[in-house]
Amino acid sequence: MKKAKVEFKNITKKFNQTVAVDNVSCTFEPGTLTTLLGPSGCGKTTSLRIVAGLERATSGQILIDDEDVTILPATERDVSMVFQSYALFPHMSVMENVSYGLRMVNKSKEEYTEKALNTLELVGLKGYQDRMPSELSGGQQQRVAVARAIVLEPKVLLFDEPLSNLDAKLRRQVREDIRSLQQSLGVTTIYVTHDQEEALAISDNIIVMKNAIISQQGSPRDLYNYPNNKFVANFIGDSNIINVSIVSHQQDNYEIKIDKKVFKIKSSIQANKAEPHVSIRPDKINILNSTKDNDLEGQIDSSSFVGGSIQYKVRTSIGEFYVISYDTNNVFKKSEKIFLQFSSENIKILSD
Repeated sequence: MKKAKVEFKNITKKFNQTVAVDNVSCTFEPGTLTTLLGPSGCGKTTSLRIVAGLERATSGQILIDDEDVTILPATERDVSMVFQSYALFPHMSVMENVSYGLRMVNKSKEEYTEKALNTLELVGLKGYQDRMPSELSGGQQQRVAVARAIVLEPKVLLFDEPLSNLDAKLRRQVREDIRSLQQSLGVTTIYVTHDQEEALAISDNIIVMKNAIISQQGSPRDLYNYPNNKFVANFIGDSNIINVSIVSHQQDNYEIKIDKKVFKIKSSIQANKAEPHVSIRPDKINILNSTKDNDLEGQIDSSSFVGGSIQYKVRTSIGEFYVISYDTNNVFKKSEKIFLQFSSENIKILSD
């Protein structure tokens, strides 16, 4: 499978007066899986369709392997797309669906049959070639759609929310299958979803979009551990966003005060006001019965047992905190007085 680099250079897409993509520049590196993540209407699907050639950019350039394909039709881009609805031909067998693209480019019957059968085996559907789409489960239909896309050996593989029609357990299995397949093929893949867990699980890189622009991009670990702003902190995982006071600030070194306690933290993000927001992940907070270190006093508002953890809502003088505890044996009771403890390295300054 070919590995291609895809580049957006100042891409803008307008629908009448509505700006769907606003001057976006980014690079999708060869052989990687990059997820476009964001809420509905943020521009992620429009961006994907621009890569596919299903939408034409209003301005800017799109390059595939340094070739300007901005005005090329979809049929000349060497790109395959897996749609949210799968878009299988209901009157065709699995074999006919998978081999359709090969037949359209006049491959011989022997060649397209062999390629289709090999691809079906690759996606775990060996022996299903004579079935009709109506005889398949949702997960199997999804695999047929993937097989139809990769049998053409495209330079770029595109996924538009491919798991949204599957139940939660099946989504986990199919996303693992897609990631494993992408890694084995080494094909450059762009994947659209609004599901942050899905994005974290399968991506080499994530581009978080909001209001038609890129809010932040990076590896899943970087975005989770080092969000730049409130939107990213809240959209990728759960987060407690609170206001703090800056005691002192020199270059990347901050002293901040949370309630009665001062923390020394390092951050390359420049706080834009005297009382900036910080993010603290709920699983990075300890709940204590007592404190000797000015930890934040609170009261348990509610607790929920969710199998491997307890989820607490805690009321404090500076606002409500959401806390995840993996100690499921010692459960704090409603209205119980407690103290919240968090370390400096788990406090992240946000730019807004």
